[in-house]
Amino acid sequence: MKIERCVWQENGGWQDPVRPLADRSAAALVLVFSTPGLLKSGSQMADIRARFPNSMICGCSTAGEIEGKKVLDDSFVASAIQFDTSSIFAVDAPIPAPEKSFVVGQTLAARLPRSGLVHALVFSDGLVVNGTQLAAGIERGLPAGVAVTGGLSADGDRFKETLVVAGGQAKSGHCVLIGLYGPSLRVGFGSMGGWDSFGPERRITRAQDNILYELDGCSALDLYKEYLGEHAAKLPASGLLFPLTVRREKSDEALVRTILAVDEKQRSMTFAGDMPQGSFARLMRANFDRLVDGATGAARHCRQKIGERAQLAILVSCVGRKLVLAQRVEEEVEAVAHTLGEDVAMTGFYSYGEISPAGAQANCQLHNQTMTITTLSEV
Repeated sequence: MKIERCVWQENGGWQDPVRPLADRSAAALVLVFSTPGLLKSGSQMADIRARFPNSMICGCSTAGEIEGKKVLDDSFVASAIQFDTSSIFAVDAPIPAPEKSFVVGQTLAARLPRSGLVHALVFSDGLVVNGTQLAAGIERGLPAGVAVTGGLSADGDRFKETLVVAGGQAKSGHCVLIGLYGPSLRVGFGSMGGWDSFGPERRITRAQDNILYELDGCSALDLYKEYLGEHAAKLPASGLLFPLTVRREKSDEALVRTILAVDEKQRSMTFAGDMPQGSFARLMRANFDRLVDGATGAARHCRQKIGERAQLAILVSCVGRKLVLAQRVEEEVEAVAHTLGEDVAMTGFYSYGEISPAGAQANCQLHNQTMTITTLSEV
């Protein structure tokens, strides 16, 4: 496997590529991560299509781009992958409404050829989607033993429009699923958080899918605003700093959920994934050291899974982590590089949600506020 990394920035245009390919026409896949504005109206996509004419170009909009050990903003990051023996197959489809997420995921997975399928990567719209149902639908449609990892596209902290790139075109309200094939391909993945819980655990007494109305019989939005205090005026963006954990039973492993929108009239909050009625929810806040430790833990899981050094690492970290870590955000990326090895090519983005198996549960889940890593190598 060979990887060429290309970066465009406003203050310098295209930089010299990292590890340029001898034959760019042999690149099978180009992963692109950028801001919605550049994906929609910039010339960078056309440049990449011309540079890699035979490649499938896929990716999404971001809340920050990861290139090597750097975290960039308002840049265009492209990673062209030339496999030795492996291959890919990509399918995409619109998501007409959040309640259609399961069907879209299942249908996309069913469209992937089965023979030789090793793993699937997904990049989805981050706003008009129920990430929980999308992950469940994809998993339902995949053969047993094949996992899916990836994430939900982002739009910084603006929450206005997110885009997915499929076939070299930026599309709103879309999802793309990439099948990875070949007996020599080795895939590792890991996902960890690093947030601290605070306040009492409350039962979700009224909810529908990913919309939360009541906790312990009271308005969930009112309770949430009470905890946020002065931060409440900046919802939903400030909600990235105070996610909720959700678990069906007190003995279950908790999943983290991030707010996407608030409805003042309905007194409700919309989350990136399901908020099952009858489950337990609790507020969380950041712990800087634990966030970096979480990134390290995710990288360790990848190494344990793959059993050897990776050649490419795709990092999907939550925008909430980026806001908390602020000027020190590169420390979590550097921690991943230190754990995986300095020679590993790294790319990725900051997201509105991460998809991966994690913890004791083997099935794929939507996560929020985690660092989720997928590693690839050929043997």
